Amino acid sequence: MAETGKGVNAGKLASNVQKRITRAQEKMMQKLGKADETKDTAFEESVANFNKQMTEGTKLQRDLRAYLAAVKTMHESSKRLQDCLADMYEPDWFGKEEMDALAEDTDVIWDDFYQKLVDSALISMDTYMAQFPEIKARIAKRERKLVDFDSARHHFASIQKSKKKDEAKIAKPLALMEKAAPGWAQGIITAHQIAQTNLSRSQAEEELGKAQKVFEEISYDLQEELPTLWNSRVGFYVTTFQNVAGLEEKFHREMGKLNQNLFDIMTKLEEQRQANEAAANHNATAASESDTTTPASKLRLGPPVPRPPRPSPAKDAKTDIINLFEDAVVPDINVTTPSQTDTSATTPPNDATTVTNGSSDAEVPSGVAYKVKAMHDYAATDSDELDLKAGDIVLVLPFDNPDEQDEGWLLGVKESHWLVNKDLTAKGVFPENFTQRL
Repeated sequence: MAETGKGVNAGKLASNVQKRITRAQEKMMQKLGKADETKDTAFEESVANFNKQMTEGTKLQRDLRAYLAAVKTMHESSKRLQDCLADMYEPDWFGKEEMDALAEDTDVIWDDFYQKLVDSALISMDTYMAQFPEIKARIAKRERKLVDFDSARHHFASIQKSKKKDEAKIAKPLALMEKAAPGWAQGIITAHQIAQTNLSRSQAEEELGKAQKVFEEISYDLQEELPTLWNSRVGFYVTTFQNVAGLEEKFHREMGKLNQNLFDIMTKLEEQRQANEAAANHNATAASESDTTTPASKLRLGPPVPRPPRPSPAKDAKTDIINLFEDAVVPDINVTTPSQTDTSATTPPNDATTVTNGSSDAEVPSGVAYKVKAMHDYAATDSDELDLKAGDIVLVLPFDNPDEQDEGWLLGVKESHWLVNKDLTAKGVFPENFTQRL
């Protein structure tokens, strides 16, 4: 027998071609309404559900793969970002070792998250979708066998109809045959016609039986499987998204801890920088204070530094008297400091306890935190600052907004102003280390 290809011979190929032709003819007859079509509404509904389920599953599979690709991309981006920070992080900065360990832990968490997504979501998704092509092929085969069944059914019906016509013809033979054949020959002809008709009918009936059996076997299996497959989608969706949600929750929880550690390291690094900068500014300010030409307006570039104390008022007074009467005989004047004089002695004009500068014994008004005493003069450089003279008593007030307070500066009102005006609104800022707390 001639071969047309591996495993396919000419007879098989001709049979397949004939089946396609017969099916095409049958479908055309059904569309034209000249042949009825076997209908199964319940099965058709199951097929519609199957197609919907397959479409939804295909979309879910595609989106899940896109999600995993995004996770991988985020992992790579995160790793590059961590590596960049680790490369820039200098050895003498705070938390260098912790920073390196944090980068390694971040990489491990990303790897674990991605791999578990693949194992618990993508693999099960692929397994779930793998069953659809095979079932789809069986549904298509059932449709072809249904056409074969309908075709065999219609052919058998046609044979049955032809048999009745032939029997009618045999019952009334043609006049020509009656004249041409002798009596004994007419019986043979009739028997041959009946045999041919019965043979065609038997073949048609046999083909119908085979077509019906094949169709029903395929149809029965699918009628059992399709509803079960349709109902399985709920459990599969639940499992898939529970796995994804659980893995995401764990991932973000662990990453949250690492991010908090990173935030803390950055905070302490900033504190280290500020401390170093403050120390540098302090040294620079101290050096500038030694230069008498440094303008007072530069005092606020860093924390205030006390100026050298002025000579005591008593020594200044003695010197002035000697200079004034240097040509005269002046008896020795016993000049003492304020703390050495009797309580009835006259207080020197520049003494800090005069009402001009305020009194440390005066009652503290409501809202005042405490009192300080100016130890050195301070000339205000801005409109929001207080001019201070050595000995001034200042009532210290809290800032309305603590964030507005500069390091090393206080807010207050001169006590002398309060004693005269009973008003705390004339307040200003001043350097804390120009004063002494009372």
